[in-house]
Amino acid sequence: MPTTISKLSTADADHLLDVARRAAEEAGATVSITVLDAGGHLLAFRRDDNAVLISGETSTRKAYTALQLDAATADVVDAVKPDGPFHSLQTALDRPLLFIAGGVPLRRDGHLIGAIGVGGGAPVDDHRIATAAAATLQPQ
Repeated sequence: MPTTISKLSTADADHLLDVARRAAEEAGATVSITVLDAGGHLLAFRRDDNAVLISGETSTRKAYTALQLDAATADVVDAVKPDGPFHSLQTALDRPLLFIAGGVPLRRDGHLIGAIGVGGGAPVDDHRIATAAAATLQPQ
């Protein structure tokens, strides 16, 4: 019998945006939040009124990086430093990756189903906000 893998729904994405927005408010951070599905396609996006404009791009690239590597961007920062084992990874793909904390893969029932990226705050805050949202993703 084939296994059915639950996809990330728009309702899931809206929920993740809401949780991340509340976590950002609690942290006093003005951010952009991006949610991508397993194919790297945009499901949801939000930029706070006062967030720096580049935060939209950084949140999206962080989510894309977390999705492609199936790892939180905070966990791979050292690997891409000039002396790191994956130092050339930043230029290896056509679509730019971003190795700054704030991107987190989304998993359901052990399967990668998307990613969330937060940009605009301090990297440690962006990571905390993305992680808080990802932790609330419910199994299907």
